[in-house]
Amino acid sequence: MKVMTLSLDKNEVIKATILDIAALAFIFFIPGIAHMLSFPVYMIEPMRLLLVVSFVVSGKRNSYLLALTLPFFSYLVSGHPEFLKMLIITSELLVNVFLFYLFADLMKRPFLAAITSIVASKLFAYFLYLVFFSFAFVKSEASPVFLGVQALTTLIFSLYIYISTRKNLPGRA
Repeated sequence: MKVMTLSLDKNEVIKATILDIAALAFIFFIPGIAHMLSFPVYMIEPMRLLLVVSFVVSGKRNSYLLALTLPFFSYLVSGHPEFLKMLIITSELLVNVFLFYLFADLMKRPFLAAITSIVASKLFAYFLYLVFFSFAFVKSEASPVFLGVQALTTLIFSLYIYISTRKNLPGRA
């Protein structure tokens, strides 16, 4: 029985490692991708996208690791986001992870847990933007097009979790 547990842990570590390497590579290439596509890729929230994938593929511990490292890595390799904004994004992603797993356990409905945790973490981030920047900054960040894309990505991310986790979420412990 211990051998099965060890091999399961090994598989989880392998999946998490592959996801983490792919996530860092994706974040590294985002500026180039945005330049090639002439599209503001930040609007689809690539860091949150990777976080949502980690909910399904690798579980809670790795989700926290990604929430901590992706904004910092982006800051190191591209200088974007600016340092204070990077800290706010890190906080937002950490809140998203915490709330997602809390709501997933309480609600037993991954779709509702996903959509609620994403919206709540976005509201938390906008509150921090208001505190540390200004209402004008929040207003510029919340253009109608941006909010529309945010609503669409939130729905798509939540549907992905719903479809992918019909049975169980990995790494709830």
